[in-house]
Amino acid sequence: MDKSHILILAGTAEARALAEQLVLRTDLSVTLSLAGRTQHPAALPGHIRSGGFGGADGLADYLRRQNIRLLIDATHPFAARISHNAAEAAARLGLPLLKVERPPWVPQEGDRWTSVQTVPEAVAALGADQRRVFLATGRQEAAAVNSAPQHVYLVRSVDPVDPPLTVPHATCILGRGPFGLDEELELLRQHRIDVIICKNSGGKATFAKLQAARQLGLEVIMVERSSTAAALTAGTAGEALRLIDHLLPPPEKRGV
Repeated sequence: MDKSHILILAGTAEARALAEQLVLRTDLSVTLSLAGRTQHPAALPGHIRSGGFGGADGLADYLRRQNIRLLIDATHPFAARISHNAAEAAARLGLPLLKVERPPWVPQEGDRWTSVQTVPEAVAALGADQRRVFLATGRQEAAAVNSAPQHVYLVRSVDPVDPPLTVPHATCILGRGPFGLDEELELLRQHRIDVIICKNSGGKATFAKLQAARQLGLEVIMVERSSTAAALTAGTAGEALRLIDHLLPPPEKRGV
């Protein structure tokens, strides 16, 4: 039986949950693609490829050569470049594209959020007076704090920040979610944090820091997502599976 080949642009919990179900189908061949920026990514099911494609042109060429039947963009909500390339490559080939993106967080009663569009804007919003900042945006944009050396920073990332920050007062720690509320409360109190900078990634894995900020009355400078558009969208792996069953029905639904 010829298998339909699916490419999942991965890197999120949604991608992993989706792949765990899709690899169980004997009529599908599943490849997961990782950008290769994380040194020790969590284990994933299916065939794994790592590294970039060479822009939309390279991705389109890969999709064509591998006879991909469905492209799934389940990358991080802030992986704008690969999402743009995926949309362009899929449109060029007339290939179905399914965007899987968890819903963003929304402020709740008691939250003190300041919304900005970029990490540099978030750093600028700290102001001139010294503050104790928990930077939870990941390592790739951590260097933005070098423009504001007057603050004291606690930086958490999955992999070490490289190159190291040049600010005089920075503590870098490593951690991979999910994080618990008690754990986040202890961290914020221990480092006497008064403001958090983070991206609106959504999901449960890192939500506890926002609960902790609410409980402690701390300000959160929230970097909001850029708007993305796709013809087919799902907010969870379950929603995505239902759409995939419609696009590529399993044999039992095709009467095979």
